[in-house]
Amino acid sequence: MNTKSIKHLIIAGLLCCGAATAFTSCSDLLDTDSELVEFQDANRLQSPTDSVYSVMGIVYKMQAIADRTVLLGELRGDLTTVTGAASKDLKAIATFSIDQQNAYNRISDYYAIINNCNYYLANINTTLVKNGRKVFEGEYAVVKAFRAWTYLQLAQIYGSVPLVVEPVLTEEASRKAMQQSPMDMTAICNYFIDDLKPYVDTKLPAYGQIDAMNSQKFFIPVRALLGDLCLWAGRYMEAAQYYHDYLALRTSPIPTSVSAAKWSDDDIRTKEFRREPSNGINYTFESAECLAFIPMESGEFYGIKSDLLNIFNSTDLNFQYAQATPAVGIRQLSAAQDYCATYTLTDGTPDTIYAPKENLERSELAGDLRFGTIYDYDVRSQERFARVSENFQQIKKKFYNRGVTIYRVGMIYLRYAEALNRAGYPQSAFTVLKYGLYPTNVSKYVDEEERKAASPLISFDADLFTQANTIGIHSRGSGNAECDLGYALPMPAEQLATRQDTVNYQIPLVENLIINEMALEGAFEGYRFYDLMRVALRRGDASYLADPVSRRDGIVNESIRSLLLDTKNWYLPK
Repeated sequence: MNTKSIKHLIIAGLLCCGAATAFTSCSDLLDTDSELVEFQDANRLQSPTDSVYSVMGIVYKMQAIADRTVLLGELRGDLTTVTGAASKDLKAIATFSIDQQNAYNRISDYYAIINNCNYYLANINTTLVKNGRKVFEGEYAVVKAFRAWTYLQLAQIYGSVPLVVEPVLTEEASRKAMQQSPMDMTAICNYFIDDLKPYVDTKLPAYGQIDAMNSQKFFIPVRALLGDLCLWAGRYMEAAQYYHDYLALRTSPIPTSVSAAKWSDDDIRTKEFRREPSNGINYTFESAECLAFIPMESGEFYGIKSDLLNIFNSTDLNFQYAQATPAVGIRQLSAAQDYCATYTLTDGTPDTIYAPKENLERSELAGDLRFGTIYDYDVRSQERFARVSENFQQIKKKFYNRGVTIYRVGMIYLRYAEALNRAGYPQSAFTVLKYGLYPTNVSKYVDEEERKAASPLISFDADLFTQANTIGIHSRGSGNAECDLGYALPMPAEQLATRQDTVNYQIPLVENLIINEMALEGAFEGYRFYDLMRVALRRGDASYLADPVSRRDGIVNESIRSLLLDTKNWYLPK
């Protein structure tokens, strides 16, 4: 398959998935297009070729929602704001004024994926066995995961939606589906947790390189998705276990790596801080950081091409007019961190230094370096080209036309920490942030009682997870976080009556640190609005989301704050 392009596989996939339906609006959510409906008996998927092409047909359908997965999660958060050059639809996202005509509010695109998944699952020959193995077991698990992930997106975006798990091939079936009571986030998550559990150990297929991309990363890791579903459903012990087992799997362990944005040794030694800091983190689909992505086309002629690069960056295609830009929120959060570095004095004595926050070459380099090292801004004279913007912006290593990342190492570790914390293990969760969770650090920074209680959730192979390949996530932008005395596990001013009282005191405070870290690590990737939403719903406190979003431009927008204090306005109109 190395010579196959996505385009060729998609065309065949659409032919094999003949029952793919075309949806038009929410009122006709599951309306079928008779020209695309074929008799079910004529479309049994019997051969490996049929199966591969059908799976790739579903991947094609996912391309339609790839960009909005980022945009709806990012432009509604507190880290990004739109510019005057933004389209009407993008401005509507940012101001929570989306209507049913908005280009990014097409619920039918999600149900197109779901109906293709339902059709595949209903028609694949699951009994076919070769060499003692079910031939289509891997593809079956892949499609189950696609469907569950798509429903998770729907629940995040629309709040509650009809659950349709059978292929819709007729108008009568469409009407029956629409008569169902919508299911909310918790119900959807609980349904798909049970649906996916049997496939947690299923080996996913390997199709090799397709369009020079690793096709195995087209598929959603089942354990990581189960972690997400459990996290949203409030099943924290299970979530932590699924994340842990995914990261710690002996056959394919996933340490954090030691990639970081950092000042050079010369800057630290001379205390000059005049050089441009380096950034070894690569967030895009082509890096080891990426665990799963939606592949996109190289050009519009072949299908759907991502537009994120042109929305967040100054390019020739947009005449240098970026449509989205970092908000005050990410600038303030980044600058509020302390960059701590260790070094050795000339006499051999170890010492620590905190990087300055003033008199730097660029203000974006104050504090945590993850933002400053991916963001460039310059004013360029364009006297000869009046149509071209003078404001040149680049957000590097986050976007690439050929793929939209949906699972990445750093963010999985942070969700793991969130689950550990809510499961009642704040020391372990904080260790993920500050030190890195590997056996030596578990023994050093997690007390005996928590180690014993959390043992299945925090055990890692000492040969696979070491100081050489694991760091605290905070160190990816704030230097040697393990030496930063100001970055510490929250403790009550006075000893509380019981250990549980102390744990209860710590959990919301550690959670705040985790959510801040998610912003520093995952800015511009589309997670922020949903991270705030998840915690706000958990706490029953709408202001947890409304306050930071309303302040994203530096002052409180009372109109947006008032709007977001009503949770109904968190969701798009159907």
